[in-house]
This record gives sequence, structure tokens and C-alpha cells, in this order.
Amino acid sequence: MSHASGPSRRAVLQVGALALLVAACTAPRDATSSVATATSTPTPSATPTAPPALDLTAALADVEARHGVRLGVHAVDTAQGRTTGHRADERFAFCSTVKPLAAAAVLAARGVAGLDEAVPVTADDLVDFSPVTGERIGGTMTWRELGDAAVRYSDNTAGNLLLRDAGGPTGLTAYVRGIGDDVTRSDRWEPGLNATAPGDERDTSTPRALAATYGTLVVGDALGAREREVLADWLVRNTTGDALVRAAARPGWTVGDKTGAGAYATRNDVAVVWPGPLGTPEGAPVVLAILTDRPSPDAERTDAPLAEAAAVVLDALLAARTA
Repeated sequence: MSHASGPSRRAVLQVGALALLVAACTAPRDATSSVATATSTPTPSATPTAPPALDLTAALADVEARHGVRLGVHAVDTAQGRTTGHRADERFAFCSTVKPLAAAAVLAARGVAGLDEAVPVTADDLVDFSPVTGERIGGTMTWRELGDAAVRYSDNTAGNLLLRDAGGPTGLTAYVRGIGDDVTRSDRWEPGLNATAPGDERDTSTPRALAATYGTLVVGDALGAREREVLADWLVRNTTGDALVRAAARPGWTVGDKTGAGAYATRNDVAVVWPGPLGTPEGAPVVLAILTDRPSPDAERTDAPLAEAAAVVLDALLAARTA
């Protein structure tokens, strides 16, 4: 995994950066080891004027054309509130990038204190691609273990058990509406939610909305401090993303991400990237969502365009910090 070794236990994020993140990422209506974020709810304050968005249209269009994908990107640098994107408001199937949202709903409802409750795992629960829960059928797992399996290993049965606790697809949609996401919609369970097709809006979101929602969960205050820490830890220790956003990270950076894959060669990665020591201005995170698909159901899925797009975006945003 390509993330920094030995990050500090407590990253104190400035109130201004949090306000800028919310302002920059707000979605239009329908249109490390352990990482800790702020430990108290930020005091409301006036939102500073964000700098102009970076226009990376040509560079991202080049990535899109060379790989023959539809590429959706939205990123926000919380240090300044500067944003950049490409097809940021087009809908894409979210696939397994929804699992941290279900985990967050469980964390919000149960709190860290409730994560050690035992949950039965039955043969009736088992679905395809369940590398962790498949070994625990007939026994129990804790909510903490299920969150770890769903986010770090993309275990589908674990994802469904989290989703069930969140009230199913309807309950999860209500949860994200409650934290300010008016775009993301959950309709089906794993693995059916990955059976996307052009024009099907079920189980979809936009790059802008997903970046905003991950930002408010990991960097903002939608969760309590201890719950944020658990979710961020799962994301940073994710095992499925080495060829995606993590491939664009430089030595010393910390990356927390969740990947997804589905029909029509859908390949996604939503990430929070700390490009310096946690709790310092240099370490203020960049939150980015990169979503891709192809027009043919028989197309080959590829990781390269996501890694290349991440490099374009991260390099440009970080260069702009000192420009």
C-alpha cells in the first residue's frame, strides 16, 4: 500500500478548511494506521472566498480519449477550497464505493461503543465475492469486523449486512440526504447494484456528490470524532486500491480510499489524500472522486485512467497551493 508510515494519531483541521470543503463540494440538487480528524464540532464561521477552480479540461480529456473511457472527476483541496473536475455532475454507477456510506450509517447509529456487538452470519446471507464473511458462515462477526471486511476487502456479504442495519437501500438514501447529499441514491443490494447500464440511474451518484459526501464523513463533522477515526482507519488500510489513486501518491503521503467495479467496465475510486504530515498545513487533505465506464458491455475494465487522472489532479492542486 502506498501511504505514509507512522502518521500522528490526531490531525487537527482548521475551521476555515472545513467550511471551504463543504462550500466547494456541495452537490446540486438532483441536477493510517489510524487517521484521526478534528475532535470537536467546528464553530460556524463565515466561509472564505474560494480561489478559482483549476481548469484541467484538456489534460483530463486526453486521459479519457487515450483510454476510451467516460471519465468523471471532482476534487477539492481543503487547504484552499480550490476545486477541479471533469464531467463532475454526470451520473455513474457507484458500485462498491457505497460501502463506506453504509458503514458510516452504522457508525452514526451505533457509535464506537456499539461496534463490538455480535452479528449472526448465515448461509442465507452469503453472496458472491465475500472473502472474509465466507469463512464465518454459521458464526458471528462484530459490526467492527463487518465494517473492516466491507471497506478494506470489499466483502459483499459484509456490505449487505451493514446496508441492512442502515435500513436497506431506502434507509441509506435517507441517511445521505440527512448529511447533505441530494444526489446519491441507493436502490439495490450487493451484488445486483453493480449491474449497471447506460441511462440506469439506480445506484448512481456523481463525482461531485461522492467527493462531498466522503469529505463530510472523513474530514467534516457528519460523524463524531471517534467514529470518523474508525472510518478513516478502514479507508487508509484498504487493500483493493494500490493501482488506482494510491499509484499517484508520492512517498510520505497517506491515502484512504474505496474502490468499485461493475458492468460496462465501470471502475471507480473515491479517496482522501493527505500529502504531508497530518495536522499540518502541508498535510491538509485533498478529497477526490474518479469514476469511469465504457460504452460497451463487453469492454475490458482498466485501472490506468484512474491512476493517470489522479496524478494530473493531485499534481495541479498541490502546485497551486504555492503558486
